[in-house]
Amino acid sequence: MKKRALLAAAAAAWLATTALAPAAAQTWPDRPIKVIVPFAAGNVLDTALRQVGEEMKKTNGQNIIIDNKPGGAGIIAVQALMQAPPDGYTLLLSNTSMLTINPFTFSKLPYDNEKSFKHVTGFLGSSLVLAVNAASVPANNLKEFIAWAKPQGAGVSYASFTAGNSSHFAGVILNQRAGLNMVHVPFNGTPPAVQNLVGGQVHAAFLPLTAVRPHVESGKVKVLAVSTPKRSPLMPAVPTFIEEGFADMNIYIWSGLSAPLGTPDAVVQRVQAEFAKALKTQAIIDKWRETDSEPLPFSTPDFINFIRADAKRWSEAVRISGFKASE
Repeated sequence: MKKRALLAAAAAAWLATTALAPAAAQTWPDRPIKVIVPFAAGNVLDTALRQVGEEMKKTNGQNIIIDNKPGGAGIIAVQALMQAPPDGYTLLLSNTSMLTINPFTFSKLPYDNEKSFKHVTGFLGSSLVLAVNAASVPANNLKEFIAWAKPQGAGVSYASFTAGNSSHFAGVILNQRAGLNMVHVPFNGTPPAVQNLVGGQVHAAFLPLTAVRPHVESGKVKVLAVSTPKRSPLMPAVPTFIEEGFADMNIYIWSGLSAPLGTPDAVVQRVQAEFAKALKTQAIIDKWRETDSEPLPFSTPDFINFIRADAKRWSEAVRISGFKASE
């Protein structure tokens, strides 16, 4: 009888929550929205969130509060989300590494990239570029670079902004697809990777376009290809990897918005609609174009499919590399 009473109480609670979900969705947001960011304060994504917050406030009157929780390859931020109420007022700025790389580099994670969240929508996407040191690399395009690098084998090096990330595994994919044997040289962040590329300590690097653009203008660095589906408006003369015949190099450095697992679907739909509306504004499109970024206002199903496709790409790259995160 006691067990039956507990089950009845649980069922009643579930029914109550289900009944309240549409009402909660209709009034969302009626207070500020907190977004957990897995990076230290002052990063580019903080700025992007504030810009989106300004657009959203015009229509719903609420602020976005940024809660920076860096460290642990994003795990600290994920754990903070998992402890939050599932009401749509605490969201996570999920990203490439957290959802599509960590599951394959860590032997154990306190979360499942699909089952531990309610994924809401994409947020921001940026490109990686293959940049080379102008003094030590004679190539002016990707075809010439491959022809130059292939006979040198491990004599050619490429930098990443950290081991176990997209800039690392982009090189792994290019090695595999182009028959190269470039040696990976990881750095602790983008600035030292750029510094060593410019200084000639490495021949090449996979980095954000905006990080190398000043050195392209000074003539110290050449950009051979961009990873996004379309050419960057900041460097329209540089072809995409797809144009050069490398469809597997269609890569975004991306972030998205994810909610706690128990968030009602009606609330998730409302959150998606409000953020997508802001992301589609011309103001956001124009501001982000200046930083080689673009809004990713995916529907919830499209965002889930995007995550799955991205995970498939990185799982292969991790397998090829043999890389494992130190835990």
